[in-house]
Amino acid sequence: MRQISRPLTTLIAVIGVAASLCVLTPTASPTPLPAPVAAPALLPTQDPFYEPPRDYEKRAPGAILRTRQVGLGWRGTDVPITATQILYRSTNNSGHPTSTVTTVISPPVVGPGAPRRMVSYHSFYDALGAQCDPSYTLRGGNMSERPIDLALITGLMAAGYTVAVPDYEGRGLRWTIARESGYAALDGLRAALRQLRAPARTPIALYGYSGGSVPTGFGAELAPTYSPELNIVGAAAGGIPVDPAHNLGYVNGKPEWTGVIPALMAVYAETYDIDLASYLSPKGERILRQVAGECIEQFADEYPGLTDHQLLKPSVGGVLDVPGVRQAISENVMGTLGTPRVPMMLGVGNSDGIGDGVMIAADVAGLAESYRSRGVPTTFTEYRGQTHTAAFIPWSVEALTFLNGRLAGR
Repeated sequence: MRQISRPLTTLIAVIGVAASLCVLTPTASPTPLPAPVAAPALLPTQDPFYEPPRDYEKRAPGAILRTRQVGLGWRGTDVPITATQILYRSTNNSGHPTSTVTTVISPPVVGPGAPRRMVSYHSFYDALGAQCDPSYTLRGGNMSERPIDLALITGLMAAGYTVAVPDYEGRGLRWTIARESGYAALDGLRAALRQLRAPARTPIALYGYSGGSVPTGFGAELAPTYSPELNIVGAAAGGIPVDPAHNLGYVNGKPEWTGVIPALMAVYAETYDIDLASYLSPKGERILRQVAGECIEQFADEYPGLTDHQLLKPSVGGVLDVPGVRQAISENVMGTLGTPRVPMMLGVGNSDGIGDGVMIAADVAGLAESYRSRGVPTTFTEYRGQTHTAAFIPWSVEALTFLNGRLAGR
């Protein structure tokens, strides 16, 4: 999700959501936590912790490869919370072994092996650069990063939940890529449960908005076949890019959000080995170089009025006409990878009669109806008059209430 306008007002509202959750659920003890370490000096691409050991490919998905204790912080300010980071084995989009990191924050009064309730919190970090990874930003890295993740995670932990925050885009930063995101979220939960020595039937909820809805929705779809042992009890996904082809058409030429066009082009070209370079215009070459390695705050609104035609040679047409792109996108349409076995809560804003400015309301409504037709209990809310950014607040209130009920057995 892009940089939020009126950041102070939004932050206060989000902290209010986190605080309200504490009222809904018995709180954890205020026992002081150890002082956290300093903000990270090394980017994930430079930090040896992220490098998997030799022969890790032979390990099972979710296997723990390495752990460390870290402190959390924001913009150089330490937060009195420590966490465990786990490097674990997962599976990439092609079905091959890969690795990524999850950050696990546990209430201090819940010890190893004790019963607990867990939330897999999926940040909307929407990244083409490793400096955007939650495992880095939660430790105080990336000074431009919003504190919303930290506020919500703190609220969840104070409510007594154990929170797992995976770098679900993986080492390849596969933004919006369905299988890789879903596998990373599910394997992160496997690793977290092992590290905590938590009971096998620990109830788990999935939570994610915008980019974070990708591992949430696809994680719920993939879990019955990929990780049937996980006791996932509910999933809340909001601001969902159901079909990226539709989203590309919706933002094309708009004053906002057009930066997602070159960013998605870059991700799909890399993930699916598409020869995009042969079709780019000089402007396209320049802009794709600019977005490489950026977080969504940098690129989302940087190119008002941009169209995919401007990024491509005149003979090409649109991005969906580039050989391989349409097929690649079709593999990342939510609702097509499986049927969730748990109740789902879906939501999206609608500020212009079509969608929230980047996500399409009818697509999310259609996804909800598809799930219902397959017997999945599904709640859907359209936040009329709300943009993508603004809808995050009412969606969060509804989502946290929904997940609180599911984790309480309701």
